[in-house]
Amino acid sequence: MSDKTIICRCEDLTVEEIREWISKGYHGLEEIKRASRIGMGACQGRTCRRHLIAELARANQKKPADIGLSTFRPPTKPLKFGAFTGVDQDD
Repeated sequence: MSDKTIICRCEDLTVEEIREWISKGYHGLEEIKRASRIGMGACQGRTCRRHLIAELARANQKKPADIGLSTFRPPTKPLKFGAFTGVDQDD
């Protein structure tokens, strides 16, 4: 993959930028996610997570399956659908 290839379209991060984070000592998925915001955009990592895992595996000389997944967190408070639409369910 070329250094200029965009890995995360939501946060506009390239392979080169991810390799820079790895060279700075960030070797875990969560570390790079928190430092660079990769996987935190609108798609929530659906398009970039596998590329990041592949890059981390290459850098750490591991298999992609050995890298694992990032932590998924549920919303802090459950909301009813009506809260988003402005419609009260009782109406």
